[in-house]
Amino acid sequence: MATALITGASSGLGAEYARQLAARGADVVLVARDSDALEALAATLRRAHGVGVEVIVADLLDGAQLDRVVTRVSDRAHPVDVLVNNAGIGLPLDFERNDIEVEVRHLRLHDEVPMRLIHAALGPMLERGRGRILNVASIAAFMPRSTYGAAKGWIVSFSRWADVVYAPRGVTVTAVCAGFVHTNFHARLGLPPGEEGIPGWLWLDAPTVVSASLRDLARGRSVSIPSLRYKVLARLIPLLPDRLTASIGRRGR
Repeated sequence: MATALITGASSGLGAEYARQLAARGADVVLVARDSDALEALAATLRRAHGVGVEVIVADLLDGAQLDRVVTRVSDRAHPVDVLVNNAGIGLPLDFERNDIEVEVRHLRLHDEVPMRLIHAALGPMLERGRGRILNVASIAAFMPRSTYGAAKGWIVSFSRWADVVYAPRGVTVTAVCAGFVHTNFHARLGLPPGEEGIPGWLWLDAPTVVSASLRDLARGRSVSIPSLRYKVLARLIPLLPDRLTASIGRRGR
């Protein structure tokens, strides 16, 4: 039976990945800062699916707490078969107004933390000759969108390279590039539903995004873009002038 470790598992896409993977029979390791939310989700998954559930309460920007997650990911006696790097935060797009230390934390969470966890996972996975790594990126990776787009662009580029190098050895790497998804992500930025500045047709729901990306993960695709509308946008945006795409990217948060 496979074991999946999911970061940012207390809510949003992370919780949905946990639900869908558990429904497929995988044991899950839930990682996030919110102990109460993790324990509630763990109880639900055990009751609904009868799978094994571990809870690791950790702030991934704290070195010692991140080390505990790295240790679990690299545990050869209790291997992780699927690593889902989902933890993330959002910031206002006005870089010059943001506190630089907050920006650095934003960069570390979106790029350094997944890089460390991927590195920890690869050794045991390559030894076994199998494993899957899924990195939650964003459609923002394809457009100029402050440091968020830049951070997500890195994870997409790295995922594509890693998949080419490691897939022949049994370990696939997939970057998920969803667009705007109905979760609590925007609410945490102080934007209640309906006040995000995004047209209704651009919104996706979490179950659809997760199920589509898990299908692409199973197929070994290096980039997963759930929904036709965002597939079209991902191809169109790089053809447009930066000034125009940066202006488009400023819509919403």
